[in-house]
Amino acid sequence: MRILVTGGTGYIGSHTTLALLEAGHDVVVVDNLLNSSQESLRRVQELAGRKAEFIQADLLDTAALDAAFDGRSIEAVIHFAGLKAVGESVAKPLYYYSNNVVGTINLLHAMERHDVRTIVFSSSATVYGASEEVPLTEDTPMNAVNPYGRTKEHIEDILSDLGSADPRWSIALLRYFNPAGAHESGRIGEDPTGIPNNLLPFVAQVAVGRRDKVMVFGNDYPTPDGTGVRDYIHVVDLAAGHLAALNYLGEGPGVRRWNLGTGNGSSVLEVLTAFSAAAGKDIAYEFTDRRPGDAAVSYADPSAAHADLGWRAERSLATMCEDHWRWQKNNPEGYAAG
Repeated sequence: MRILVTGGTGYIGSHTTLALLEAGHDVVVVDNLLNSSQESLRRVQELAGRKAEFIQADLLDTAALDAAFDGRSIEAVIHFAGLKAVGESVAKPLYYYSNNVVGTINLLHAMERHDVRTIVFSSSATVYGASEEVPLTEDTPMNAVNPYGRTKEHIEDILSDLGSADPRWSIALLRYFNPAGAHESGRIGEDPTGIPNNLLPFVAQVAVGRRDKVMVFGNDYPTPDGTGVRDYIHVVDLAAGHLAALNYLGEGPGVRRWNLGTGNGSSVLEVLTAFSAAAGKDIAYEFTDRRPGDAAVSYADPSAAHADLGWRAERSLATMCEDHWRWQKNNPEGYAAG
């Protein structure tokens, strides 16, 4: 298949692009490079031994979007592109709604104009908000607590309405939990712009000397060690989930939702211990106040993805930390030195 991947130079997008190329698909990557580097795609192509076409374009540019589809016989879209910093979304909600929601609407219009009606959407467990129900299933009500999460929730609603209105559409909504790790080669990985928003890249930057210590938000949760528990999933497992969903959509139209997670939770202190073991050094940390809206425990029930897609997460927390450290150690400044 020829697949258009939006946000294909980003963290999850680059790993999925590599998986698509290795599976024999032709890939067209569309990315505005706002929070990513084209160096990631160069390395993906090096690892795959195959090229992907790259188009630098923004989803808010409708003419550029149409040009990306023109003459390329695109058969499906995997949609990663979007802003994803929770704190920034609270400070700049209009920026997030415009970029994420309007950008997606523009993409869907372009797909309709070019008779492409298969899409895998990169959603998130943030749509569940601070639900205390665990494990989280696809039937857990959506109740996002910040603008970033609500953009994912709104896009899911838009895609669900589109699928109901036009039965020709094949749509997968993938709600994934906490991506971590990197490709085992150490050549591609997570390279956040500015201060990392997620735990693993922050821990990695402390381990490599770019930051002084990890701030642990809360040590008084009702969990075994008092710190928050989350479901961490290896990014390579996550990429495989996108291919499995794409293959499933080939069986017929409809709108489907799947959690992609391990089904197990790890606390912040457990992550720090595992990363310390991988890096062979202590990771400095300090406890601070809880963040508003954070649930004590959040992990997936991934049984639907296993039943429907034959997919399950295979890599352990130790492997995530080992692979993430290999990437960070080999690329202390991320792709900047590439």
